[in-house]
Amino acid sequence: MGRARPKVHATLTQTPSIPPLVAKAKELIVQCDYELALRFVRRILEHQPGNVEAREMLGVCLLETGDIEAAKEVGDVLSVQGSDTTCSQAFQILVQPPSLQQPPPSAHLYLAQLSDEDPRLALQHYQAAVEILFNQLKGKQPIQTISPSHHLDEPEIKASIVRALIGQVEVWMDPSYDLWCVRFICSGHDRSIEKTSFEPEAEKTCEDLLDLALRTDPDNPEALQSLASVRMSQQRPDEAKQILEQAWMKWKDLQLDDPALPPIPDRLTFVRLFLELELYTPALLVLQGIMAADDQEVEAWYLEGWCLFLMSESAKETGDKLDDMSWDELAKDARDCLEACQVVSLSFLPLLLTQSVL
Repeated sequence: MGRARPKVHATLTQTPSIPPLVAKAKELIVQCDYELALRFVRRILEHQPGNVEAREMLGVCLLETGDIEAAKEVGDVLSVQGSDTTCSQAFQILVQPPSLQQPPPSAHLYLAQLSDEDPRLALQHYQAAVEILFNQLKGKQPIQTISPSHHLDEPEIKASIVRALIGQVEVWMDPSYDLWCVRFICSGHDRSIEKTSFEPEAEKTCEDLLDLALRTDPDNPEALQSLASVRMSQQRPDEAKQILEQAWMKWKDLQLDDPALPPIPDRLTFVRLFLELELYTPALLVLQGIMAADDQEVEAWYLEGWCLFLMSESAKETGDKLDDMSWDELAKDARDCLEACQVVSLSFLPLLLTQSVL
């Protein structure tokens, strides 16, 4: 092994062979070693600035080596075509290849995420990604992926389409964009209740986007979850409950290692919606699965404590037991969960302080 190192160094000091560099970058991305993969991507782009595959990997690495805000404000400066290219500029290059080759849909998805200050632009990028993906689904356009050895099959393309459509729904529903939502105050007794109501254009657009998502992939839990959120914003809680429970039934009995199981952040979103709709038992069951996979998930501990507290308040008000537990038993369990949440969150403090110093 000791003799191999000079050979590798000699290879890197000469004009490199691009295919091995591309293969190594892909391998590192699969291993989630994005910082090291970024070095190989830089090397590729130094010698082949027009390499579309390397540019797509560049987009992956830039997003994965930091949060979106950090990427936008600070950016990883790369040497591309002899000029300093910031994060946003790198993604613009992705969707404007010098050749006739169609840009990959991921390029538009990256730019949509980076365009939160311009919702119209974000919507345009999401829509461009949807159009490319639909063309791929219909066989009108070759499928571009990070790894040619990985064949993007029909279910994966459909899932990507649904995610892009839901991304548009989230832009329309975002209350920070005054163009999309109307807020009004309802005064009653000693309290004021702030509610959100859709503009007519936003409501119809969200309905159309979700209709297309569910026609593309009828059993997609993420699309059903998004539809439930829309129904709640429309003050239609009974429909929201029915839709959310329908979505949960799709994956509630899956094993923890089943790839069809939604990732933990998506399951936490389900829990928050369950709690808002006062569906406490499903919320606890979902949290139980999350804890089994990762008992260091701070938000899961917090949500479990909050769920038990809400159950305690309901049991105290009605005088009945919930899940065979009295209100004081539920309150004790809620306190235990919130104390555990505090302990888990404090355990991450040294790591966060170390990262801030670095």
